[in-house]
Amino acid sequence: MTRGTGRDGSTGAPRSVDVARVAGVSQKTVSRVFNDEPYVSAEVRRRVLEAAEQLGYRRNNAARALASGRTRSIGVVTLGTALYGPASLLMGVERVVRDTGYALRVVNTMEGDPAGVAGAVGSLLDQGVDGIVISEPIDEEGGEGDLSVRVDVPVLVLGAPPPFAASTVLFGGRGADLMAQAAVEHLLDLGHPTVHHLAGPQRWYAAKDRLEGWRAALAAHGREEPPVVEGDWSAASGYAAGLQLAADSEVTAVFAANDDMAIGLIRALTEAGRQVPEDVSVVGFDDIPVAAYVTPPLTTVRQPFDTVAQEGLKRLVHAIENPQAEALPASDPPVDLVVRASTQPPPPRTPPGRRRHSTSRSRGEASSPSLPKKGPSTHH
Repeated sequence: MTRGTGRDGSTGAPRSVDVARVAGVSQKTVSRVFNDEPYVSAEVRRRVLEAAEQLGYRRNNAARALASGRTRSIGVVTLGTALYGPASLLMGVERVVRDTGYALRVVNTMEGDPAGVAGAVGSLLDQGVDGIVISEPIDEEGGEGDLSVRVDVPVLVLGAPPPFAASTVLFGGRGADLMAQAAVEHLLDLGHPTVHHLAGPQRWYAAKDRLEGWRAALAAHGREEPPVVEGDWSAASGYAAGLQLAADSEVTAVFAANDDMAIGLIRALTEAGRQVPEDVSVVGFDDIPVAAYVTPPLTTVRQPFDTVAQEGLKRLVHAIENPQAEALPASDPPVDLVVRASTQPPPPRTPPGRRRHSTSRSRGEASSPSLPKKGPSTHH
């Protein structure tokens, strides 16, 4: 590797002027290439990048920050939780931010703090971040609809919190309602007369979106909307809901707002004598790593955390570096329903006055061997 050589013959870290000399271009052109500015031909860009690699040139981001008035940092406001969805989304954001060359500054908020988001945003602004990501916010009772701080940097919201004033507000990570709708339609297409919903806590915008998708699917098919059972995202709350739903013989299909609750639900249904999927079909949401290995393997909606992070950060960085340009358009996230063995058509309807399951037999009554029921094949 060739090191840069100064005018006095000394060697040291290569500078942009050295790259310009080797590539045969101006120093301004080198700057344009590394700032990913337009109006640079592919051939010139190639020569500059090859020269930079040959010399071992690295941008001086500190000097660039002083010259541009930017810190090359992005702040993230996220709920302090180990829940799979928010944690996976934060990991996706961290990976993408690292690849963009920006530094990452994370501030956690806590449930029960009405001013949590406003305080976190204020803290990040005090640190001079160039843009802010608000990830998986919740609607705290008594919280302010508008942030009480002036937000003069672009903001990317992954979710759908109340509106607030900022120079640029971008939205990403939407479409959970469409994903939930696909999950419910899968159950309806199997022939279930309706689908019950085990919802997440309704102060979460993510839970509200999934509830709306459930309602939209039932309405589109002209189906009855059963009462909603609300959990708290935990398997324990899914178990409690399962005991409640197991007592209703009319329940043949349940859409749970996340996989943990779905797993708890299946445990309770099984213990109550309602087999999954023979008696009740269950669909979850997230596709957590264990979902494919529970009994039965769980049909669920896979969330595109990395795709959401990549597209969202690309749009945010574009807004930071091109403040006068129009925002890049957002696209709907893909709907990826992973069909496994926890869903199948509903059991045959029992004529009035007859019980489908017999818990006892008269003494001396003949017993016929039951044939094993064939479940659906597993596919994606």
